[in-house]
Amino acid sequence: MSRQAIKLYAGPAGGWGALRSVLHHIHEQGVVARGITTLLHSNQPDGFDCPGCAWPDKNHHSTFEFCENGAKAVAAEATERRVTRKFFAAHTVANLAVHDDYWLEAQGRLTEPMRYDSATDHYVPTSWDDAFALTAKHLNALASPDEALFYTSGRTSNEAAFLYQLFIREYGTNNLPDCSNMCHEPSGTAMKEQIGIGKGTVTLEDFDHAEALFIFGQNPGTNHPRMLGTLREAAKRGCRIVVFNPLRERGLERFADPQSPLDMLSTHGTQIASSYYQLRIGGDLAVATGIAKAVLEAGDVDLEFIAQHTDGFDAFKTTLDAETWVTIEEQSGLTEAQIREVAAIYMASKATICTWGMGITQHKHSVATIQAITNLLLLKGNIGKPGAGACPVRGHSNVQGDRTMGIYEKPSPAFLARLGKAFDFEPPQQHGHDVVGGIEAMLAGEAKVFFGMGGNFATATPDSDRTRQGLRQCDLTVHVTTKLNRSHLEHGKDALIMPCLGRTEVDIQAAGAQGVTVEDSMSMVHISAGMNAPASEHLLSEPAIVARLAAATLQQSKTPWLWLIEDYDRIRDKIAQVIDGFEDFNPRVHVPGGFYLGNSARDRDWRTASGKAGFIAHAVPTDLPINTLRKQHAERRIFNLMTVRSHDQYNTTIYGLDDRYRGVFGQRRVCFINKADLAALGFSAGQWVDMTSVWHDGERVAKRFLLVEYDIPQGCLASYYPETNNLVPLDSMADRARTPASKSVPVVLTLSESVAA
Repeated sequence: MSRQAIKLYAGPAGGWGALRSVLHHIHEQGVVARGITTLLHSNQPDGFDCPGCAWPDKNHHSTFEFCENGAKAVAAEATERRVTRKFFAAHTVANLAVHDDYWLEAQGRLTEPMRYDSATDHYVPTSWDDAFALTAKHLNALASPDEALFYTSGRTSNEAAFLYQLFIREYGTNNLPDCSNMCHEPSGTAMKEQIGIGKGTVTLEDFDHAEALFIFGQNPGTNHPRMLGTLREAAKRGCRIVVFNPLRERGLERFADPQSPLDMLSTHGTQIASSYYQLRIGGDLAVATGIAKAVLEAGDVDLEFIAQHTDGFDAFKTTLDAETWVTIEEQSGLTEAQIREVAAIYMASKATICTWGMGITQHKHSVATIQAITNLLLLKGNIGKPGAGACPVRGHSNVQGDRTMGIYEKPSPAFLARLGKAFDFEPPQQHGHDVVGGIEAMLAGEAKVFFGMGGNFATATPDSDRTRQGLRQCDLTVHVTTKLNRSHLEHGKDALIMPCLGRTEVDIQAAGAQGVTVEDSMSMVHISAGMNAPASEHLLSEPAIVARLAAATLQQSKTPWLWLIEDYDRIRDKIAQVIDGFEDFNPRVHVPGGFYLGNSARDRDWRTASGKAGFIAHAVPTDLPINTLRKQHAERRIFNLMTVRSHDQYNTTIYGLDDRYRGVFGQRRVCFINKADLAALGFSAGQWVDMTSVWHDGERVAKRFLLVEYDIPQGCLASYYPETNNLVPLDSMADRARTPASKSVPVVLTLSESVAA
């Protein structure tokens, strides 16, 4: 572990620093030889899909198809460390709860199912049969199936997700909150309304033909580092890469490809961004509006495309004509001249891709922002032609596939009809709870059983103190997982931990070794087969856990649950009957590299209410929570806080305590702040502060964060989650999409009473 320090990192992203980090992590997990061998099978046609991000594979025959953070995920899963019954016998839950999330997951792989014993405050061993029986007993005792919540994380395979949603709907509810509710729900909401499909319209090949790439609210150097290789290739051939981000992120500035001898010999690497604009947090809607306004004023639009393929253009133009540059500048933090520079780049490009991440989706106005970005693409016909399109970059490796498989609390009647026909039952029609609704239901005593298929719900969610209160009020909490995490300690009256196989491990069923499938961010579906021996003989695969639970719970079910998991081809045959685009699933997915699902908008087949792509006008908002609260509390200096990942983490999993590119080492409780804001407060870098969120229902406090002077716009702060998730109010969320507004949290800073580290 690094010593605590704040120091400038002068190197590029990637490069020797990434190689040293990979070697450090596989050595730390005690798997040097096996770890390297395992990594060489990552994202290979005959290997496993990386359990990290959902960026597509460029070359299915390349020896190296992994990145630094993917290597951390693989090393953590392949670790030699084990959490056995002896570990639980030595630690009460109260004792475990005092440790941080990094320590908990660092203990290693879980080895057998465990049940909470309230008399001793210990988790104790249980059999799989008893675990399923206890869960079934609780589920069947509920007054209504709607009193149960079934959460899904983005690492769940297509096969497991399909069986899971089938079981839940046969059980009788659509309560399927999932990680999409907390990340890219606004992308699906905005795009489905506007272009008829909620997925990105580009393929990886389009990046080879784009003349301009506009990157909004993303940090690929940490969140999906393999994207840097794609950006490097684009930059080297002269593609203009325009970045909009409040923070200076090294991965968007410079990148040294570890597979390039020239890059590795260079101390600088390859320049990525040709233009970098540090807008205010949440200013992207104003920026997109300003670019479109400048393009319209220049008259450089694709009138033929607009006439043939779109509606709403006249209303959109009227709205933009009414926008003033004063408002656009105030809300974006950029000048009119800067925005006109971007518009000139856009107009000069014959093919433009716009990408975005959670820096866009986790705001109150996120749906409007994504529609403004899509409006910009429509102005010049940049959807449905080579090298152009919309690209929401999703995070976890199968978060998009899970939604495709039916993990959704608001299923369409058509999907439910196909599902019911294929399995001979009547699916429930009433919409279920999303993540925020599920937390509210637990707090109100209306949800009494929580079942988590992966993830770390107690830590990943907003208003985490209230979330944990809700979990503790449940009669039963169950978590399917590979490692110990905070959610297992915030348990219900009864609680179970069900340990499962990891992505890197061989899955043996009655028909032999099995592979599962995943869908990446660009709708490629491919197979994933583990290679390592399981961490314990007692582990079950996720499909097996779902099938055995369903068999124990649904005594009258007509579905042959246990037969389906004998051979996963049988599950895929049923998927082919229900899910559009999966016809002949088995023959197509067993081809190296898998297959492309297709995208209706890419084909200019607009499956919208009007039958066309829609320009949807949104005025630049001046009444966002941060604006309103600053007016209401004029006597206080209220900052806009965005929660971010460190470089040594993926989602809520902490692999280490360094954030190399931002110069933070050996620690996580830091607050990035502009130099001028420090001076205005009379504070200094190196002091410790408490952050208090300002909201209509009271204040929430996160204590003891180290002030770090950083290149970030005035009035803006950044700090790591999950340490700051308790500051995000439960009802602060995206309009219509209900995603927590974790990238725009109004807070005030006060010096900590205790300044000790």
